[in-house]
Amino acid sequence: MEIRDIEIFLTLAEELHFGRAAERLHVSVAAVSKAIKKQERAIGVELFARDSRNVRLTPVGVQLRDDLREVHHGWAQSLERARLAGRGKTGALRVGLFPANVQELRQYRETFRARHPQWELRLRVSPYSDPFAQLRDGRADVLVTWPPAQQPELSVGPLLFAEPRVLAVAADSPLIKRSTVSVEAVGDFQHVTVDPVPTEWFGRYVPQFTPKGRLIERVIPVNNVEDILLNTAMGETVCLFPAHMSRYFARPDIAYLPVTDMDALPFRLVWRSDAENDMIRALARVVRELGPLTG
Repeated sequence: MEIRDIEIFLTLAEELHFGRAAERLHVSVAAVSKAIKKQERAIGVELFARDSRNVRLTPVGVQLRDDLREVHHGWAQSLERARLAGRGKTGALRVGLFPANVQELRQYRETFRARHPQWELRLRVSPYSDPFAQLRDGRADVLVTWPPAQQPELSVGPLLFAEPRVLAVAADSPLIKRSTVSVEAVGDFQHVTVDPVPTEWFGRYVPQFTPKGRLIERVIPVNNVEDILLNTAMGETVCLFPAHMSRYFARPDIAYLPVTDMDALPFRLVWRSDAENDMIRALARVVRELGPLTG
């Protein structure tokens, strides 16, 4: 495999969607498909199982992904160090966002950059398919998300902000007659399921049961926000979100209703304990000193 082939394979392995992979790579969908078919012919086995709805890695594809990630990461790091040195920088801190609440991070980002001009601060949206994977494989240094269950390999840092919850529903849903909704009402509708994600961690985002013990039925597996909104707009499902979704993803075919009986969702810095460095500590210090955002 050439480096470009590795990039195409790993991007598709992360996105599990030919269109999004092509968009990230700035190539056509046909180019991604052609490259993957070429790789599969060379190896002699399918790397991806695809049908009209889903793209998934085969067992051989999983093995190849795990092997190539380390190779690609080392190559990318070497180029990155050269690029940073050429601009007089000594390092770059890569921050993943889940979900993509960029505006809420602005004051932290600007303060960090002002205090530490020798370092770059880069933001990227984390994939829905297990956002913690990028911490484990070194593609991101810090993740901004709600805290996971207690895990010794992960460190949970200071609070950046806490967001109220909203329920996304189709614009013609009977629920839009209400000004607010409760979690109990979610039990009357189907909810999407995001796959694959750490179950206990995602349970804080969407509870398994309503307060009265009714199951919140999860259907239609998805791994990106576009598919969630598509199924919501079509009336197939509803979806619980943090409140910033109503600002960043306003659509005429979707309404966002405030949820009255859910605690605000806390967003904190999370990083791999054994990868902690001066840049991570500096960002955590900025967040602690500025304090959590309000309003």
